[in-house]
Amino acid sequence: MLCTLAAVTSACSSESGNSDYIDIAQVSVRQRQPAVGTWQIDCGTNENQHRNADNVVAQPQLPAGAHHVHDYVGNVSTNAFSTNDTLAASATTCQFDDKSTYYWPVLRLVDEQGADAHAPGGGIHGNHGRILRPDSVLIQYRGNAASNVVAMPRFLRAITGNPVAVSQKGEHAERVQWTCSGERTRVTNLYPRCADGQQVVRIFDFPSCWDGLQTDSELHRSHLTFPTGDACRVGTFPVPQLHIEVSYSIPRGARYAIDSFPEEGRKPLTDHAMFINVLPQPVMSRMVECVNSRRTC
Repeated sequence: MLCTLAAVTSACSSESGNSDYIDIAQVSVRQRQPAVGTWQIDCGTNENQHRNADNVVAQPQLPAGAHHVHDYVGNVSTNAFSTNDTLAASATTCQFDDKSTYYWPVLRLVDEQGADAHAPGGGIHGNHGRILRPDSVLIQYRGNAASNVVAMPRFLRAITGNPVAVSQKGEHAERVQWTCSGERTRVTNLYPRCADGQQVVRIFDFPSCWDGLQTDSELHRSHLTFPTGDACRVGTFPVPQLHIEVSYSIPRGARYAIDSFPEEGRKPLTDHAMFINVLPQPVMSRMVECVNSRRTC
């Protein structure tokens, strides 16, 4: 059984009365992806607990504009008022002096009260529960199977997923998935129930076809789009594709959920992530050379 986007808001689940969860064994195996070069950066797991309810990509200059809490790795200064200059001047948790900011909604154990329940974006918006720090975070850049990539511009902004996907009937939600650490060939748009000893894994694949001109656009999507198959459409240029995996240990049978806008009901379909590129140019150049040569770096 495969829970598709069309079925996500219906009762496609292995748990009676809860359509948000599915046993990973009930999810169909996905098609194998073509092999490409990869470049990996270690940015930690948010050991410094950098969190806020801001969204500098989608709601700049608006404190708590997200109405839910984000987890960050990379740039340690990111908030609603960050600018290119403040990001470039900041410290980072990433290796290679990568000052990029990477962020996504926190994941909470729903039935365990968290100390931040009344913080901005916390329980007052229905996003109750204890925040879980990831066990691991994979930050990886991938090449393009159809052609060579070019360097992404500094301060490029990007979004994947859709924080209002329920309201918008699944639009822009297909590139964010969930799986289990021992079942990586099975991905779903629901919260997976994993076997004992396995971790719940969130997967964020970012768009990678740049228009060659802008580092952002009005709705943060038209300047950087997804390829069709492996190929970018005419007039756009493939850049390294950002791929993020965030893994958690979830107690068996526990209810868990991401933070969301109140009206989105904490549905897994609304998962999303944001990125601002502040990689040093020499590092970006080495990355491009690595993935174009189809190596693992």
